[in-house]
Amino acid sequence: MSSTINTSTPSPQTSSTASKSSGGNDLASQITRITQQITRLTQQAKDIANGSGTTEEKQKQQELIQAQIKMLQAQLAQLQRQQVEQAKQKQEQQQSRVEGVNKPSEEHQIDIYI
Repeated sequence: MSSTINTSTPSPQTSSTASKSSGGNDLASQITRITQQITRLTQQAKDIANGSGTTEEKQKQQELIQAQIKMLQAQLAQLQRQQVEQAKQKQEQQQSRVEGVNKPSEEHQIDIYI
């Protein structure tokens, strides 16, 4: 599922202006931002292991970073669920428009006489 989201997310330049007008773009831009933050924090955790400082300091820093990553992953999962829900609602709306009784066609027409 994440590969589908990555292919459909807009670039940060376009999403920052569009995020105020559309909920879908807003979710996509938030997902992109959180994914980038997780990538940055993961790199920071790797850099801490190779950096200077005592073992205790490195361990505390890595624990803080891991806690931030877990929080961001939870937010990411929530946003992805919201994105799936919006997609389902949009699909249901499109199907109801096509199959709805308020859209008569030549094949489905009823004459009512009073």
